[in-house]
Amino acid sequence: MTKELNQAADPYAAREAEKYENPVPSREFILGFMEEVNQPLRLHQLAEGLAVDEGDEERFEALSRRLKAMLRDGQLMKNRRGAFCLIQKMDLVKGRVIGHPDGFGFLSCDDADSDLFISAQEMHKVLHGDEVIASIVGEDRRGRKEAAIVEVTKRNSTQLVGRVHLEDGLVWVHPNNNRITQDVFVPADGLMDAKEGQIVKVDIITQPSRRHGPIGRIVEVMGDYMAPGMEIDTAIHAFGIPNEWPATLLSELDAIPNEVTEADLEGRKDLRHLPLVTIDGEDSRDFDDAVYAKRRKTGWRLVVAIADVSHYVQPGSELDKEAYKRGNSVYFPQRVIPMLPEKLSNDLCSLNSHVDRLCMVCDMYIGEEGQLERTQFYQAVMNSKARLTYNQVHDIVSNPESEYRQPFAPMLEHIDALNELYLVLAKSRAERGALEFDTVETKMVFDDECKIDKIVPVVRNEAHKLIEECMLMANVATARYLKHHKIPILYRVHEQPKEEKLKKLKGFLADFSLQLGGGEEPTAQDFDQVMQKVKGQPYEHLINTVMLRSMNQAVYQPENKGHFGLSFEHYAHFTSPIRRYPDLLIHRAIRHAWRKLGAEGFAYDTPAMETFGRHCSDTERRADEATRDAITFLKCEFLSHRLGEQYKAVISSVTNFGLFVELDDLYIEGLIHITELGEDYFHFDAVRHCLKGERTGQVYRLGDRVEVQVAQVVLDTRKIDLRLVRQLTQSVQGEEPVKSEQTEDQADKPKKKRRSRNYANKNRSRSRAKKASE
Repeated sequence: MTKELNQAADPYAAREAEKYENPVPSREFILGFMEEVNQPLRLHQLAEGLAVDEGDEERFEALSRRLKAMLRDGQLMKNRRGAFCLIQKMDLVKGRVIGHPDGFGFLSCDDADSDLFISAQEMHKVLHGDEVIASIVGEDRRGRKEAAIVEVTKRNSTQLVGRVHLEDGLVWVHPNNNRITQDVFVPADGLMDAKEGQIVKVDIITQPSRRHGPIGRIVEVMGDYMAPGMEIDTAIHAFGIPNEWPATLLSELDAIPNEVTEADLEGRKDLRHLPLVTIDGEDSRDFDDAVYAKRRKTGWRLVVAIADVSHYVQPGSELDKEAYKRGNSVYFPQRVIPMLPEKLSNDLCSLNSHVDRLCMVCDMYIGEEGQLERTQFYQAVMNSKARLTYNQVHDIVSNPESEYRQPFAPMLEHIDALNELYLVLAKSRAERGALEFDTVETKMVFDDECKIDKIVPVVRNEAHKLIEECMLMANVATARYLKHHKIPILYRVHEQPKEEKLKKLKGFLADFSLQLGGGEEPTAQDFDQVMQKVKGQPYEHLINTVMLRSMNQAVYQPENKGHFGLSFEHYAHFTSPIRRYPDLLIHRAIRHAWRKLGAEGFAYDTPAMETFGRHCSDTERRADEATRDAITFLKCEFLSHRLGEQYKAVISSVTNFGLFVELDDLYIEGLIHITELGEDYFHFDAVRHCLKGERTGQVYRLGDRVEVQVAQVVLDTRKIDLRLVRQLTQSVQGEEPVKSEQTEDQADKPKKKRRSRNYANKNRSRSRAKKASE
């Protein structure tokens, strides 16, 4: 080597010594060494520089294994001469492949501002979810940075679920996950007893490459395509959601007592006298939280008691490992895949009424104006005095003659106090400008064959909001408390909209003579002011929809950047440890804070929290995608029996290939392809969310009402094609969108090219905006 590193002590040596009998330099130390040396190094050069004697066979082999692991995880790469290199020095990036239903994909990189585009040709080498090292090779025709895959570091799709097809002696499986567009070829001897069209599991025995697609072997026939509940089974396997408990975990679970013991009560505050109650939906089975409020001379005392999951799920235990792996509970229609086994989630940790339960308490004092004045955290034992539902509480606080007042008479005083406090907190929420988008949630009602009978809206009453405000206050108190103790935790972060989305939003609002305040960094209050201005206007829903879609998705991360949508400077998830792993980590941090040791001695450091944050954000998205897939299939199956029927609908999204509309009463979305809009060339205006006919001037805009006919339903691809019958009303009466620069540019091109460009766009799956709240 041309340069020797001054041998300083490895700052992570103690950690390595705890883990291994023959510790070797930590990954961080190896990377720091290579950064200082600033050249590719072979194994013997690394060993020499890191003071690992090649004669010490065990230690030398341990270093070799560590370097291989760093290659696998994309921290290092080997060049053609066999030397280890730093990824960033080779102008390479590492990331995770995200497939798209149209065959191309994207590379999600932790250290990049935006995802990199991967062409369909490059996607032949990989499957959705694979981890790769790539180089940036330029830009595609839309100006996106484009990546070429250099090396696959980890194959994450080793087993797929799909529908088997047999034709002319050939067998292949079409994956159920629409992000994987490559069919899996199955040799004749790997068919098992599968029949045409059945749903099967297939092991990938040969991963795809540039020359050939994936090859697999069928290992299980799951059942017929349209069997009841099959859509959930396939979604679970297609999206890799863990749904079986390991034997080691079950053994560990058996050792936990079935009831709260006297030993469990040691060191706990006794709150069994306090009239804590749970308020949840009628069909809830796991109860995370209980509440109590009392009016004081100035302000209120609010007690939020949360199930003490961290008492039972210890760090490093089998229960902990599986909870981390799952990340969160997944709620399908008629079925839940829990984060924790039922013994804990529905019994021992659930705050069921009239039984003793262990809890973590956030005891808050709130001022007259709804401001959080002081907080105390402690572990306790409680006994819920009632299991109330949202509808019962709403009826009690809004109806003096409520039938529920007599059965719950002992709790009425405390329910009234909770309601008084809620009204103050709601006023405080409005004053700080927290965003509250008026979206419609729905619930599926099933028949005896587990198929949709009808879809009904879920009415969110004041009791829902009451509990929400109590939980928000506890989450804020938690984040402030742990920030004060300087303990690394996962914050729930929702950043302000990105510059590009803000620019488009401001251009859209300008058409309505509206201006978003705050300059380049608007606050939630600036957004709220716009929403208040359009209240009661015909285009109120349109404005709110576009503003919602400009929002970023909330994530978990150790860097506190606040929660934009809720307008909180500090925010963390504390209130649902039964169903969210980040909340469990927060409970452990609170326990550590009681010892007043600061960050020292805490089980997790900031890098560990970064890993937790990425993983939990990923499992949250995985759950969203899986449930959306199952629900979409059910809706498609429901509508497949209604071909030819006509419905009134509202345009919910506008793209360059057509209009997505939501059918009234059914809350089901389908596509009106651009070719269905009439004999004209329609141009897409992304800023104004509309399609405009070049010859006729006909405008179809987000929020317009139309009448449509169900033309086709394709269950395999979850596509609903609709035919436009007529346009009913426009969201902006008497006001046509002005041509944007994009529209003017397109108008200069020959008609033939315009037609080719518009008609070449095929049906694609729509990227839906998500709520910016919890």
